Amino acid sequence: MIRKMTCIVCPNGCEIVDGKCISVSGNLCPKGAQYAAQEVEAPKRTIASSVAVKNGVLPLVSVRLNRAVPKEKLFEVMAEIRKLSLNAPVHTGDLIVENILGLGSDLIATKNVEKQ
Repeated sequence: MIRKMTCIVCPNGCEIVDGKCISVSGNLCPKGAQYAAQEVEAPKRTIASSVAVKNGVLPLVSVRLNRAVPKEKLFEVMAEIRKLSLNAPVHTGDLIVENILGLGSDLIATKNVEKQ
């Protein structure tokens, strides 16, 4: 079975066969082959979301993970993010959750929300 995918590092097609990366073509950088192998063996994703802010000039602050987490853990990570509520002020780069679910990824703020 041949499975074709598009690398998210650079948008070129990479061929994957039978769950093992035996041949990669169309990539213009070496990161394509690395991405294809990872996608087959242990797919990972990053998350960008938002968290409620109390007493802020905005009701939400945007957040993201600083490292990709296993794809099968996305729903668990999102459940943890949904539980959060912060007090203003919140600043870009603030550490919101360190090592979320023990996965080695931190949740950080990507926007400033000042106190009302």
